[in-house]
Amino acid sequence: MSVVLPSSARRVPCEQCPLRTMAQFRAFEPAELKFVSSFKTGELQAETGATLLSEGAHSAHLYTVLSGWAFRYKLLPDGRRQILNYMLPGDLVGLQGSVIGEMQHSVEALSPLVLCVFQRDRLDTLFRNHPGLGFDITWLAAREERMLDDHLLSLGRRTAIERAAYLLAFLHQRAASVGLSATSRLHIPISQLHVADTLGLSIVHTNKTLRKLAERQYIRWLDRACEVLDVEGLMAVAGWEGLPDIKRPLI
Repeated sequence: MSVVLPSSARRVPCEQCPLRTMAQFRAFEPAELKFVSSFKTGELQAETGATLLSEGAHSAHLYTVLSGWAFRYKLLPDGRRQILNYMLPGDLVGLQGSVIGEMQHSVEALSPLVLCVFQRDRLDTLFRNHPGLGFDITWLAAREERMLDDHLLSLGRRTAIERAAYLLAFLHQRAASVGLSATSRLHIPISQLHVADTLGLSIVHTNKTLRKLAERQYIRWLDRACEVLDVEGLMAVAGWEGLPDIKRPLI
């Protein structure tokens, strides 16, 4: 059974956060680091398949993914699911609920997950006293909007094989950017059902599409995971230039 285990203790102090040493994240100013360290109240651990946030729920917390994978999704009344986006280390979780007051989507752990927990009621202090961090949160929200724009373009205008190639290349680049792939090959912890629910395809159509990519030796499908063999080949199929190589914020 999938569970979520809260912890009030800071197991990884912000000053020793392994994400902060990565070149792709912008450095904190000393005052910002001190505030974020006090802003963090603990950590939360989740097993694969655990629901972290539910649509319509109110949460007193905001989270940053410290390790693992998660995804955001919405359900239709008959249970059909649309996966909206995927979250990896360094990504904010629950910002929508923190600002609007009610979650408009749900979040599920795609792999064993560790989240840093922040108190939502201190967001006003962050924006008031640390405008640099406030801009960072705005930047992260704008980045999420840009990714959703790209996903919508893919769903609306790409063919099935182009959609699949784009999704797997996108996830590969995102994972590689946070150190989850030491080589060009990467195991993405998704099932074919996840792919189908992301691309808006039937499971049968998804299976046939992924088989075509495997036959071209761009990917190798494993048990509940996809190994990316040729990310450049996937990008070429999708007609996608890739993610911009720029520094990004970390809360």
